[in-house]
Amino acid sequence: MQRTDFRNEPFTNFQDPEERRRFQAALDRVRADLGRHYPLIIGGRRVDTEGRIVSVNPANPQEVIGTVARAGRQHADQALEAAEQAFARWSRFDPEARARALFRLAAVLRRRKHELSATMVLEVGKQWSEADADTAEAIDFCEWYGREMIRLAKPWPLYRPEGTDNETFYIPMGVGLVIPPWNFPLAILVGTTMAPVVAGNTVIVKPASSTPVIAAKFMECLEEAGFPEGVVNFLPGPGGEVGEYLVQHPRIRFINFTGSLEVGLRINELAAKMQPGQKWIKRVIAEMGGKDAIIVCDDADLDEAAAGIVQSAFGFQGQKCSACSRVIADQKIYDELLQKVVERTRNLKVGPAEDPDNHMGAVADENQFRKVLEYIEIGKGEGRLVTGGSALAGAPEKGYFIEPTIFADVDPKARIAQEEIFGPVLAFIKARDYDHALEIANDTVYGLTGSVYSRSRERLERARREFYVGNLYLNRKCTGALVGVEPFGGFNLSGTNAKAGGTDYLQLFMLAKSVSERL
Repeated sequence: MQRTDFRNEPFTNFQDPEERRRFQAALDRVRADLGRHYPLIIGGRRVDTEGRIVSVNPANPQEVIGTVARAGRQHADQALEAAEQAFARWSRFDPEARARALFRLAAVLRRRKHELSATMVLEVGKQWSEADADTAEAIDFCEWYGREMIRLAKPWPLYRPEGTDNETFYIPMGVGLVIPPWNFPLAILVGTTMAPVVAGNTVIVKPASSTPVIAAKFMECLEEAGFPEGVVNFLPGPGGEVGEYLVQHPRIRFINFTGSLEVGLRINELAAKMQPGQKWIKRVIAEMGGKDAIIVCDDADLDEAAAGIVQSAFGFQGQKCSACSRVIADQKIYDELLQKVVERTRNLKVGPAEDPDNHMGAVADENQFRKVLEYIEIGKGEGRLVTGGSALAGAPEKGYFIEPTIFADVDPKARIAQEEIFGPVLAFIKARDYDHALEIANDTVYGLTGSVYSRSRERLERARREFYVGNLYLNRKCTGALVGVEPFGGFNLSGTNAKAGGTDYLQLFMLAKSVSERL
């Protein structure tokens, strides 16, 4: 099977009036469909329940985006049974046939691109460009992992001594549980689902409770692409009831999780304990967040650094595990840089994400809203508030809007400098010199992304060796990793260093088998 070289899906140019018109039309169509109900999907069958999960617009909590059926343990058992039955068939598909299924899915996602992006604008408050990038990344994952499966299906190069025929190849693992996050509710959902699926496994997907509608639309895309029944089973439900039950189930082979540190460690702990009847060590693939820093040296282009900091800290309201939440600036340029960042931040316009003129929307839900405000209050006792510091007037009833907030003169050991806030809050920290800046940057339990702005080749090379993060960016912002370009995943308590969008990711969902025959 021949495929052209991989190319990332282009982002939509919203400066083009025609594209703006098309996207606005997609928003209107999605809004006309609000309030729709989506059942579970188990083995290809729609299964409704008495319980409901209600998804609301974070910019207008009174507006219901849709409802989904709420699964219980009996539905988890049904989904597991359906996935096992489907595995017996799907695992025997030729790897290139599974790859073709992903390419078909990519085509469906591409045709429905504006609809899917518009859904995320309303359901989770993504700006037009952020939602468009989310959908583009979902398409990229399908195209990339399909090509990777074709590559990995080829025989390994082995030495064959005379009189023997030897081969090593990959086989799928079994049934897995996929738990994606709410902040990239399509891209990470698609990536964490389709990687194990193209490898020959079947999965149960438990989407985030605040973004179940976009997950339901993804299931529609799978059906449109012709995926066999039971390969992907849609099981929204509470983590404590459905999620933990499946994590501990002896017939679950792996868990692919993206989310908070606390939940990730809980999953890892539960999965590590052997259950009666269990025949394997479960594999946990986890991405669990960060406390990402941008170091700005005394020789940096400060205007360029300030632009990168504001984009990294406040894009999608800072609700990215890669978002900049610490600026570590050399004392020689600290005040000048702070002033430039504050000026840019004060020019950000906050309001509903469906208005393309707004730079920031609402945070995802009421829990997120209250958590971020609690950290802002903590920050008022740990640093000097220089801009922001409160919710917008009318919040939360009129939307979960929070001002972009910057604290200066923060101690490196302060809570707002150590704990993941996951919101529009930025801590400025002063460093004596570059050695001190690297020391501060590495002094957290996380190790996901980081950035260094400097004109010095020596400093940039030191960062390559000494800045302990999974994704390092030099003289650019610390967000926006592209599939196949910047494989994504971190160190320490940021996760298991699974490099999503990289050349080794699919191997996490397969077993290598060697066969030797005497001739």
